[in-house]
Amino acid sequence: QVQVVESGGGLVQSGGSLKLSCAGSLSTVSPMGWYRQTPGKQRELVAAFTNNGSTNYADSVKGRFAISRDNAKTTMYLHMNNLKPEDTAVYFCNAKYKPVPGYFYWGRGNQVTVSS
Repeated sequence: QVQVVESGGGLVQSGGSLKLSCAGSLSTVSPMGWYRQTPGKQRELVAAFTNNGSTNYADSVKGRFAISRDNAKTTMYLHMNNLKPEDTAVYFCNAKYKPVPGYFYWGRGNQVTVSS
């Protein structure tokens, strides 16, 4: 069974840092991006890799967050610095299933809470 597993969330004070990790349970699952969601709002893009390996960031996190992954593209990270209370959300990893173009898996989400 395919799984996408996130880790690294938690509670941090404003101005602090956290690192999220995401890994697929199979080598055919490649993490591609991070999204976040707060109650009553739509899930939004935080940072993601494009198919050619470049990166996209939400304007609200540019200069503070950095997305990275290992050479095998099986584990992905989100380095979050200078966190703000408005970054509080559930963060989800999105991963593509390489044998089926256009098919993606979501992780179960990881809570990040930034206190003021």
